[in-house]
Amino acid sequence: MLRSRPLCLPFPSARPYLEPRAGKGRTVAFSGLTDGITRGIEGAGASLSETFFDTTLRLGVTGLSRAGKTVFITALVANLLNRGRMPQVRAQAEGRIQAVYLQPQPDLTLPRFDYEAHLAALTGDAPRWPASTRAISELRLSFRVQPAGFLSSWRGPHTLHLDIVDYPGEWLLDLSLLDQTYEAWSEGTLARLEKRAEAAAYLALARAEDGALRLDEAKARQLAETFTAYLTAARDLGRVDVTPGRFLLPGDLAGSPVLTFAPLPKPATTGRSSLWREMERRYEAYKSKVVRPFFRDHFARIDRQVVLADVLGAIHQGPRAVEDLRRVMAEILSGFRPGRNSWLTGLFGGRRVERILFAATKADHLHHEQHPALTAITASLLAEAKQRADFSGARTEAMSLASLRATVEEVVMRDGVELPAVRGILQSTGKPALMYPGALPSDPSRLLSPAREGAEAWLVADYSLMTFAPARLTLRPGEGPPHIRLDRAVEFLIGDQL
Repeated sequence: MLRSRPLCLPFPSARPYLEPRAGKGRTVAFSGLTDGITRGIEGAGASLSETFFDTTLRLGVTGLSRAGKTVFITALVANLLNRGRMPQVRAQAEGRIQAVYLQPQPDLTLPRFDYEAHLAALTGDAPRWPASTRAISELRLSFRVQPAGFLSSWRGPHTLHLDIVDYPGEWLLDLSLLDQTYEAWSEGTLARLEKRAEAAAYLALARAEDGALRLDEAKARQLAETFTAYLTAARDLGRVDVTPGRFLLPGDLAGSPVLTFAPLPKPATTGRSSLWREMERRYEAYKSKVVRPFFRDHFARIDRQVVLADVLGAIHQGPRAVEDLRRVMAEILSGFRPGRNSWLTGLFGGRRVERILFAATKADHLHHEQHPALTAITASLLAEAKQRADFSGARTEAMSLASLRATVEEVVMRDGVELPAVRGILQSTGKPALMYPGALPSDPSRLLSPAREGAEAWLVADYSLMTFAPARLTLRPGEGPPHIRLDRAVEFLIGDQL
């Protein structure tokens, strides 16, 4: 490859060397030759640098119910393109990031994340939260960075390509199905549904069916449709364990047998043509035809991962919602292949997820005095699973952040006591409102213990929550939208590559 380079060097015209002139003209011709060789060598060096030193990272971004995934990606890209609010990114603070720009994505088969439309919704004259994305999409952001340390003395700037892969949280939850049989999945799902009012219609239907009877396609469709109605209601209530995820996002699979199954109690006998056996067959087909291709084509190629969770929303709903969130976060982490990558990793079994960030969003709903408590609660929710990931070489971190800050902080007096509050514009009415959500405990066990014990409600406190609309912004040149700790998230996720 190196010996082929001189064939492409931009030599000057050959005539001066075929018909040399005397004196000064010969010097000019020789200078032209050396300039051409120099430019060619520099061009070859630049090409080699791009080939061997450019880096590509795939950052997976997903969010559980109502976590604000679309806002996170939009604010992330906006603040990386205009880095005036990113002081915690070390390469930015050191002045080594020369340029950041959007590029065409490498995978032409995936939809592009509609960054421009989402940013316009957040920063327009009448700002609004953008619509949620309900399918996988991608965006490439490229960084031109001067290396740090001893490398900077002999290397020029290098390029980091960051491929941001946006996919629904429901698809991530489906990975836990790969290790479950239909019987185990049905048993666990039905047990959870017993405690949920929105599942009453489906439970009544499932109990009335005898899975040992011969398959009736009309009954199978009715069961699947009623179960899908439950999943939709659960998602709208903020539940985080809404699997199978493609029931909510069917796309071109709508109405197919691979989406026409539901959990059933196992009967005493399960003949080959029975309803229960057919449900089992379709469940296994869902894993092989839907879940595994997603794992193979997209998820297994992720290098870094962000999982967004509405921890405050779960606390507001009560102990059962907190326990559901803890269990789901453990299942999510078990679905990753955490560990360090080496040059051999791609040859033996694909990529590993090197860094995983679990982020509690909507930190702007709390005064900054309560942010450490929210972070500690988030870390405790995934403590068991996090230890397994750390042991296998992956770095994990829990953080509280706000992708787009929609409130300002205030301290108010109530009954002679100062309370740290926030003020914003209510989403429902468009009017200003002041919120003090309640004091989060500094000891996370005060929430997690009653949650694991199955408590119906919090014994010592209630936690309120309002939904705020985005504030109208006036941005100075070089500034992205206001946020809380988005720069710290970037430093954890990709700082080592910058």
